[in-house]
Amino acid sequence: EPCIDVKDTACVDVCPVDCIHPTKTEPDFEKENKLYIDPEECIDCGACEPVCPVEAIFEEAAAPDKWKHFTRIDADWYKNRKG
Repeated sequence: EPCIDVKDTACVDVCPVDCIHPTKTEPDFEKENKLYIDPEECIDCGACEPVCPVEAIFEEAAAPDKWKHFTRIDADWYKNRKG
């Protein structure tokens, strides 16, 4: 599964709009098992795709069917976080 238990932050480092969380400095980083992309903030620039060591990031339309549900998981994580 994409990013699960990897949490390599290369994507965080290259994101120009800071839409990938939690970062290593945030309290949630240790308890979460993946990083989340905020679909409301992401500008679809693609900077994160080539730096992902586990090839877990795709344009939404190009995501494999078996991983498309992660878009909703990420959106829900941000919705719950923003309360």
